[in-house]
Amino acid sequence: MKPNALIRPAWTPATIALMIIGFMLWWPLGLAMLAFILWGDRLEAFRTDVNGATDRVFAGCRRAARAAAAPSTGNVAFDAWRDEELKRLAEERRKLDEMRSEFDSHMRELRMARDKDEFDSFMAARRERKTVEHEKTEKGGDLPGGAYAS
Repeated sequence: MKPNALIRPAWTPATIALMIIGFMLWWPLGLAMLAFILWGDRLEAFRTDVNGATDRVFAGCRRAARAAAAPSTGNVAFDAWRDEELKRLAEERRKLDEMRSEFDSHMRELRMARDKDEFDSFMAARRERKTVEHEKTEKGGDLPGGAYAS
């Protein structure tokens, strides 16, 4: 998750405002927002979808605001160059976001592989201990005095 995302599971002004508005409109919405603030960091896929959706919505608002704030300068060549540069930068941003998403996916796969290796190692060691214990009891069983045969 982007640390600068507008909606993130933390006590930010945006999330507090959404929670209050949710309670005012319909209490389950406010309750859902409160749950997101408290436990949203545990919902990786949901969080990614929500942040992506809100970022897209507000990116559109920012583009519209920029278009309204940057009227024509009167120089057609400069306006055309500026529009092309802004399009190029938006495409670069899209590519960077895509690469970041791919990298996050790659890191998730690496963590899963590492965890699987550690778990397999644990299970092999556990099986080995069980086999040794089983062989000890089959070889000699209990000896008088509580000692085991070696």
